Amino acid sequence: MPLEGWDFSWFEGRATEQRPSWGYARLVAERLASADAALDVQTGGGEVFAYAASVAARRPRLLAAVECWPPNVAVAARTLRPYGGVVVAAADAPELPFRDGAFDLVVSRHPVRTWWDETARVLGPGGVFLSQQIGAGSNRELSEAMMGLLPPPTRQHPEQIAAAAEAAGFEVLRVRAESLRAEFYDIAAIAHFLRKVIWTVPDFTIGKYRDRLRALHEEITVKGMFVSYAKRVLIEARRCR
Repeated sequence: MPLEGWDFSWFEGRATEQRPSWGYARLVAERLASADAALDVQTGGGEVFAYAASVAARRPRLLAAVECWPPNVAVAARTLRPYGGVVVAAADAPELPFRDGAFDLVVSRHPVRTWWDETARVLGPGGVFLSQQIGAGSNRELSEAMMGLLPPPTRQHPEQIAAAAEAAGFEVLRVRAESLRAEFYDIAAIAHFLRKVIWTVPDFTIGKYRDRLRALHEEITVKGMFVSYAKRVLIEARRCR
């Protein structure tokens, strides 16, 4: 079961997750059509950015992506090459390897963190940042099933995301949040998800959590599924200084 990239087709028939109503890939495609230079931060395997480029009415002169995990860099390079995209390997750090004002569009889907000041730096005046972020307490039900009761989440609430954008010199154009039902139909789907989406249970290994996995397997056997809720926040902001 491959862990690189963000292709979740392996889960077909084994797990489902509602999609946000705003249609992130469609929004990216719409923004690409009017951009001259676009950057995807933490592109993963480049799948979503490539799809948006493939359906955009026109593509930017420059289509670039940055990724920090080495196995994903090669996947993203292959995925984006047909659309003229270039992929840069760079650490998840406060410095992006691009000059000031290099882009008029920056996008990011499910970033581990957003370096707001650096995002503003690489955007020209009036440039737009569009991001679908992981919201506070995402898949908390699954995290607690594995780790026990957790303290209330303190990060990634919509108002906090908007405040961080404004503090970096952005005008927030919109912020929306949704809670999306996820259903897991067998324990293999849960184990693979936890290995792929590592922030759900940061220290997850099969051996360490074998007892909890067994308990969830028994619950799924009785109920037919395990239900959790993914939290997503859409933010669109324009650099105003």
